[in-house]
Amino acid sequence: MSIKVVKEFMNPAESLQQMVSAYTDYLKVAEEEQTKRRDIEAWEKETITKINAQRELLMAYLDRSFDERAENFRALFAVVDNAIASGNNEQLALTLNSITEIAKSSPFKELANLASVCAALDDPDHEWTF
Repeated sequence: MSIKVVKEFMNPAESLQQMVSAYTDYLKVAEEEQTKRRDIEAWEKETITKINAQRELLMAYLDRSFDERAENFRALFAVVDNAIASGNNEQLALTLNSITEIAKSSPFKELANLASVCAALDDPDHEWTF
């Protein structure tokens, strides 16, 4: 049995050139990916800042809206108490109707109007009509 040995000789200069080329490609790709990561991090910070600002605006709106609703309910229930105490059924019916109407309306419905106003304020081409 004979074993045939094949020896291929690589050109050392060619081998070195391939290694340098591969390393140069690696450095280019690594730099591009680092740039992409920095861009993503910057976008992330900007987006989180916008979300937090919108969150604060929404929370302030809801706080004021619910405070106003609570105060309206307190005042209306005081009128209900007075109507019951005085036996004024007409005033009682009107006040209970008002309470029902306020309860049916949602402060979130007004939020859509707030969002459209904010969008209009941000639009320099928006024409305001009064």
